[in-house]
Amino acid sequence: MKTIYITGHKNPDMDSVCSAYCYAKLKQKIDPDINYIPVRCGHLNKATKQLFQQLGAIPPDFLKDLRPTVKEIVKSEKKQFHVHDPVYEIIRMLNERTVSVSPVFDDLDNFVGLISVDEVTGFFLREHAKERPKYHFRIDNFQRVVPGEFIKRGENNTFDAQLMTGAMPIEVSRKRIEKILPDKPVIIVGMRREVVDYAVEHQFPAIILTGYSPGEYPEYDFSAFKGTVYLSHLDTAETIRRLRLSLPVRNLLNEDIPRVKASEFFDDVKEMFINSEYRGLPVFEGDTYIGYITRRSFIDRPKKYVILMDHNEYRQSIRGIEDAEVVEIIDHHRLALEKTRYPIYVASSPVGSTCTLVYEHYKKHQVTINPVIAKLLLGGILSDTVMLKSPTATSLDRHIVKELANIAEISDIQTFGEEIFKGGLVLTEEDPESIITADFKIYDEYGCKFGIGQVEVITLENVEEVKEKLLYSLEQIKLKRSLSWVMLLITNVIKENSILLTTPYQGIENKLMYKMEENGKFLLPGILSRKKQLLPEILRVLEEQQGR
Repeated sequence: MKTIYITGHKNPDMDSVCSAYCYAKLKQKIDPDINYIPVRCGHLNKATKQLFQQLGAIPPDFLKDLRPTVKEIVKSEKKQFHVHDPVYEIIRMLNERTVSVSPVFDDLDNFVGLISVDEVTGFFLREHAKERPKYHFRIDNFQRVVPGEFIKRGENNTFDAQLMTGAMPIEVSRKRIEKILPDKPVIIVGMRREVVDYAVEHQFPAIILTGYSPGEYPEYDFSAFKGTVYLSHLDTAETIRRLRLSLPVRNLLNEDIPRVKASEFFDDVKEMFINSEYRGLPVFEGDTYIGYITRRSFIDRPKKYVILMDHNEYRQSIRGIEDAEVVEIIDHHRLALEKTRYPIYVASSPVGSTCTLVYEHYKKHQVTINPVIAKLLLGGILSDTVMLKSPTATSLDRHIVKELANIAEISDIQTFGEEIFKGGLVLTEEDPESIITADFKIYDEYGCKFGIGQVEVITLENVEEVKEKLLYSLEQIKLKRSLSWVMLLITNVIKENSILLTTPYQGIENKLMYKMEENGKFLLPGILSRKKQLLPEILRVLEEQQGR
């Protein structure tokens, strides 16, 4: 099933989070064939967290990056081999199917390694080396590769031995066997009593009798023999060929191969893989094996699909957005769209909140809004419009607030809004940098790259206690982000006024129209909106400065 992530901006406020959550619920109802997942790409503020908790709703999960990862290309091969399986079955699999590797597991179903055509090729190359090869035999595998039956099972289920054919005169066979002593071979022999007797006398690990039809048995006495006797229904040549392939898969494995984490990025692993000798690599989540990747896994680059809420600029969005395909934008800010490969759906309107637009989409598709969704949308609108007091609030916002309050059975909208803001941060209890960056926007105008953070509180009485710490943090953020000017707008949502803290910038901060109470601190009565009230004044002084 295709997945589409729905995300707000880097500094998720209540409108950003609630709109993403509610729009995902809507999209899932009208388009159930796609998996819509609301996510956030920043810290969840206290007020938003409290609202979700009160409603028993699970807020969007944090998604750090949209770049494709190994997990998106991992293969989970249904055919799995056991360490004791014969090589013969691996060769059959490679011949019948197009897979290049297959995982191998032990008795406890723990991943051991990957078997590929490279290991099989290496096995055959060793077969043709100058020295006579010694094989690791597991007698349980005899019947899996050679049609026939056991006459007797030996004391040892596994052993190492060379293969030898008893087709020569007994004198010649003895001389050849004596050359490899003290090692004793597995003897493959037809109806040659003297060779069989010699093998029994010297207690070879196994005797493979060939040339017998089903139901036909040899008249030999194996009562004193401690090894294995197996009756093959194949001829000697074919029996030898298959016995060579009876050795356990484990003997071919290279268990010391790199392990790839499922969270590693596609591009990083691809570069490493291309420069490696491996045909396949195992993939793990923690200590758990989840599948493997091969070179073919990197032919097509996976892509994520995204709907942007409450923003439309890549620089404000989740990391890796450039690698994703944006399919929709729902926003109430100015448009600064990136170029898209295909036409997309854009819903943009100069209203006070993205949640207002989401509400309209519910009405458009005639989807019923339940009380939980109604309260989340209501919280987003009241938060973003400062309880409809901000100049960004429109008549449509006010009308929708009334409708949502009716659905949610909220009789006192003012009290509901105040409770939301009371659940927000307290200046004296938070880290200064977190206060500034929780809702922080960067602008680049008139040759000045500057940033403005905004925090909404229910009292300005404790600003003086934290003023110096906040001013210091403003300077640090300016350095970290290579900005020329950084400000923090602290807004009292109850009394509808603000305080502006600012770093110095070429002295033009003193030309703002607001009353400067002291260096770096301005009083802004009646100012609630960063976008419609503070920003135009900042742009005015920058334009005048540039004009000079």
